[in-house]
Amino acid sequence: MSQVNPLHIGALLVAFLAFLFFTLSGVKAEFNEEKALYQESEKLALELRGLKDVYADKKKTEKSLERLLAQSSLKSASLVIKKEKKSIKIDSKSIDTKALNSLMGKILNGSYNIKELQIKKLSDTKASLEMEILW
Repeated sequence: MSQVNPLHIGALLVAFLAFLFFTLSGVKAEFNEEKALYQESEKLALELRGLKDVYADKKKTEKSLERLLAQSSLKSASLVIKKEKKSIKIDSKSIDTKALNSLMGKILNGSYNIKELQIKKLSDTKASLEMEILW
């Protein structure tokens, strides 16, 4: 009676190994989930870095806006341009619709961070414009 039965030891080892196997499979599943989340985060970080490269360059944005606003089609638009520390505001009380279409085509096709855009139709050929673009 004082000796331990070898079958009990074997059964205990089998139960212990089964417990370790199930624990290991759970850890593997968690690891695979975390790996997938990490890959998603890495992809998002690369996309954000690309967006930062496009939108965060203040000098590039400022130069391209100056070039865009200096076009001959916008000379008659009487645009009021206010440069601030973090943005540029473009206002016009009365802008021709052709000039507005030209400006909006270039602004919306470019990589500009538009904070505010307000266009109101005044007549068939005129509109008012308020726009703020962040650096």
